[in-house]
Amino acid sequence: MNTTSEHDRNLAAKLRSLSIEPAAFKTEPPEREARRRVMPLAMLALAATASLAVVLFSRPEMLQRIETVLAGLAVQRGATTPIGGTQGPAEGAAAERMRAVADAPAVRALPAREVTGSGYVVAPDAATVFSKYEGRIVTVEVEAGDRVAAGQVLVRLDDAGARFALRGAEIARQAAALALDAKNIDLAQARSSLTRIERLAGRDAMSAQTLEEARTTFDTAENAALQARQNVAKADLDIDRAREQVEALTVRAPISGTVTRLTAHAGDTVLSREDSVRENESLLVITDTANMAIDADVAETNIAQMRPGLSGEAVLDGFPDRPFAVVVSKIAPMISREKGTVTLRLSLSSSPPGMRPAMAARIRLVVDETTASGSQAGGAATVRPQAADITDHQQGAER
Repeated sequence: MNTTSEHDRNLAAKLRSLSIEPAAFKTEPPEREARRRVMPLAMLALAATASLAVVLFSRPEMLQRIETVLAGLAVQRGATTPIGGTQGPAEGAAAERMRAVADAPAVRALPAREVTGSGYVVAPDAATVFSKYEGRIVTVEVEAGDRVAAGQVLVRLDDAGARFALRGAEIARQAAALALDAKNIDLAQARSSLTRIERLAGRDAMSAQTLEEARTTFDTAENAALQARQNVAKADLDIDRAREQVEALTVRAPISGTVTRLTAHAGDTVLSREDSVRENESLLVITDTANMAIDADVAETNIAQMRPGLSGEAVLDGFPDRPFAVVVSKIAPMISREKGTVTLRLSLSSSPPGMRPAMAARIRLVVDETTASGSQAGGAATVRPQAADITDHQQGAER
């Protein structure tokens, strides 16, 4: 018995006519050219995202700005659409933080940066001692490492020629003194004779020719006595010169310090100062080890941050566990073309015991970026617009 009515059959026919064939869902694969266009765009978007992430993580202040702006937007959204007509405690605290940021002074705390370099310990006050005259070393009064005072005897030399010259000058001075006495006697006789003849000539008892001869004799005796006095003065000068040469054979310390090098030995014959300097043959070297410094080289790229008074820390290779404070006192006026560095003279506030000249040292200077940027034109003006940008973002969110 067929129970399907005519109405049901008509309804089934209409439904079959309205059905969608499976072929209608078949999609053609995308063209190869469209795929070629999509891939570069995807790679470009990925590179831009990576670059943005690098910038944000390398500049914490920019990431902080973005977080502040997003917090402001969230606060504004919460303020415009409060739940139940009241502002929650979290939104109120965020709003207070935003107002504190907006009212804060325009000061940007930049991280400090370190500048490193290397150099050596130097002694600004050092004296190389030479012998002024030739001689043979008799005794050496000091040893290497001894502490000496200015004027202390270091080396004693002997020179027979200098001693003989002094003795000869003294004898010549005695002879000149005797000659002067004789000339003074002749002068006194000539003066007495001239006075007697002048008296007789006034009585017309002496001729004019005799009077003229007496005057000539007096003038000659006077000139001879003057020459004798000059000879005595010259003899005194010769004695002083000979005595100075003999006294110079005793070499004394020109400055106070420590004997850092000793090349003099008893029995050696030394040359005069001029010849010794030419041959680089000194007796010894005295160094003032109480006042030492460090000459260190830093990269030329850091010269903009260098200034006298910059503080830091130094450590010696000989005492790696004893760092000490240093301060930049001078900056060299020239740049090393070969090394691309600038030399700094650093003074020492407290150095480790046992520090010696020429010891290798490594330095580390702390450069305040805020101070460095503030010294440039417009350095402070770059801070305030950041807060202004945050305010602009807030106003845009409100609108």
